[in-house]
Amino acid sequence: MSKRDYYEVLGVDRDAAEGDIKKAYRRVAMKYHPDRNPDDPDADMKFKEATEAYDILMDAEKRAAYDRFGHAGVDPNMGGGGFGGGNFSDIFGDVFGDIFGGGRGGRGGPQRGSDLRYTLDISLEDAVRGTTVEIKVPSLSTCEKCDGSGARKGSSPTTCGTCGGVGQVRMQQGFFQVQQTCPTCRGRGKTISDPCPACRGQGRVEKTRKLSVKVPPGVDTGDRIRLSGEGEAGPDGGPPGDLFVQMSVRQHNIFERDGKNLYCEVPITFVTAALGGELEVPTLDGRVKLKIPPETQTGKLFRLRGKGVKPVRGGSVGDLLCRAVVETPVHLNKEQKALLQQFEKSLGQDGHAQSPRQSSWFEGVKNFFEDMKL
Repeated sequence: MSKRDYYEVLGVDRDAAEGDIKKAYRRVAMKYHPDRNPDDPDADMKFKEATEAYDILMDAEKRAAYDRFGHAGVDPNMGGGGFGGGNFSDIFGDVFGDIFGGGRGGRGGPQRGSDLRYTLDISLEDAVRGTTVEIKVPSLSTCEKCDGSGARKGSSPTTCGTCGGVGQVRMQQGFFQVQQTCPTCRGRGKTISDPCPACRGQGRVEKTRKLSVKVPPGVDTGDRIRLSGEGEAGPDGGPPGDLFVQMSVRQHNIFERDGKNLYCEVPITFVTAALGGELEVPTLDGRVKLKIPPETQTGKLFRLRGKGVKPVRGGSVGDLLCRAVVETPVHLNKEQKALLQQFEKSLGQDGHAQSPRQSSWFEGVKNFFEDMKL
């Protein structure tokens, strides 16, 4: 199945800035996170698709390759970007070098191991305050029995007699000299006559490692922590790649985060909204008193300065914005209903003066229908 366009996956334009890409990824990731969609078999696929798109578009080099060559430019199986792959210029170096006899010449030393990505789910509290988490990462590690050589202990690989250790052979085809991967050693430049039984001559074995990850305060969904040298071991004793731990902040029961600010809804009673009062509201630092002025309407925002998030890249602490939601009384008894009816009668002909929004709304509706008659 062909892949969807990365810009389409995140719902952004092709000239979108990094900040827009990050906001778009956060929105899509929250929508399709597997924890929020346990009964949707497609949610996990869409979540991974969005994460892949974010990885490519937030990397300037990979994004440039994708913009120019599409998915082929970032497909590691085609020599493109992505974890463990070379850049797209390698394709042309190989193709034109092989045809015209140039190329990069030789194997250029041991190959670096692949980078790995680990998605870390954390709570909003841990994302804001910071924490240390232990994770388990399965990866290819250097075989301890042969120290990555692939040869049985006491023996060692020998230089390939076909290519002389270069890893490539030249063949004459008409007027052209074509360079190809050595069929004997498959590009390694060495052959192993007595392979290590533990890794079967590969020099690497699959192993699950425990790592401690220090999450700094202020991280958000989409942020990545790079652990140098904690990726896969390189083949033939090559240096290891890196491990990228990508943050995924779980949905909170009370707060919603937007950048450095937090938002929450505060339900208030009909009486408190009309007469005013004082409420206790939660923050990540504990409870605080919130003064509700008389005649408060649904939707009014109360700003608690400094009760938001301190950005991981520095800057001032954000705010907590509480949105008032006036609750209509339910399950009223006869006496309570009678009191409300009495209250409504007490408003008399001036009732609209106590409901300015309702009055302006009806006036707007009236004008709307009058305009339709014209």
